[in-house]
Amino acid sequence: MDNSGIPASAIALASPLVEVERKGGARHGVWFGTTLPDDFGDWRKEYGFFRESVALLDKNYRTYLEFTGPDRVRYLNAILTNNVKDLAANHRTVSLFLSPQGRILAEIEIYAFPVALFCVSFAMIRERLIADLDKYIIMDDVTLTDRTEEFGTLALEGPKAAEVAKRVSGVDVSTLDELEFREARVGEISCKVLRRSPGGVIGAEFLVERAYLATLWEALSAATREVGGGPAGYTALNALRLELGVPWFGYDFGEKQIPHEAGLQDSHISYTKGCYTGQEIVERVRSRGHVNRVRVVVQFDGKEIPAAGTVLHSDGKEFGYVTRAGFSPRLNAPIAMGYVRREKAAAGSELDTAAGRATVIAAPIV
Repeated sequence: MDNSGIPASAIALASPLVEVERKGGARHGVWFGTTLPDDFGDWRKEYGFFRESVALLDKNYRTYLEFTGPDRVRYLNAILTNNVKDLAANHRTVSLFLSPQGRILAEIEIYAFPVALFCVSFAMIRERLIADLDKYIIMDDVTLTDRTEEFGTLALEGPKAAEVAKRVSGVDVSTLDELEFREARVGEISCKVLRRSPGGVIGAEFLVERAYLATLWEALSAATREVGGGPAGYTALNALRLELGVPWFGYDFGEKQIPHEAGLQDSHISYTKGCYTGQEIVERVRSRGHVNRVRVVVQFDGKEIPAAGTVLHSDGKEFGYVTRAGFSPRLNAPIAMGYVRREKAAAGSELDTAAGRATVIAAPIV
């Protein structure tokens, strides 16, 4: 199994930057079904880049789908949970694609281009997602084009990310709305620069044609090192996202969850946009006021990092399970994301596991 629970035999994806990263000292693993850097020699140092300076991140686990045609907005608005119809030009929104039973089939981000909607999701579900989306194009004048092999994404995160992004591209992401983007150039490379602020810290993403990825990587790598940062891998990112309480598709939510269980009801859903696939279930849960289990972050009192699927129990009764775990430098202890029944979901609730006592904690950890 890889870090996302996908059988290794099923994995045939790799970042186009693998060889470039290896020359830079990277050790690779599999994240989101894709070969990506675990670290560049010292994951704790890289964690420090995210927290104290700036980290350069390879985000080439993505799939890129373009929708054109006069009905593209109406079509996507009718099948996704968030409001596509009112998406402003040069902005992006994050949505879910649900089954009719309200289960999460995909997390999808939508860019508003002048003559197209450009959707970003996960390469590990690419074939299934294209098939699922295509079957909803019935009477609509919409064309779905797979652009996955044409593009790539790099990101800058950390307190100096906005400074570095402005220096290399001229775009001051601090003046943009969250998920707003601008056309820019890094040297001779054309790209789109987008503001993304995980944990409230302003960062930047660069969407670029794949042919220029390696050149852009080298330029951003040099720029981050000038301010005390550098490339970072997913061991450090995993620790940071757990501390922030940020869930990952394919790890912490997916087909087993509905949005309210995963805690996505406020970030990924519009309640005023009208009908969409799975809406009936979402509205039923909202009117009921609660779900039986919820996503939480827990801290362990031992040193062992629990495996995904580790059972959380109390007084001999099963109350939940772990979805993803790592070591928290902030707490100097293993932490994990998981699901527990509501009666054990409050901060301070204690549970037992094979890895020792677990305590539900509040996230983000600051």
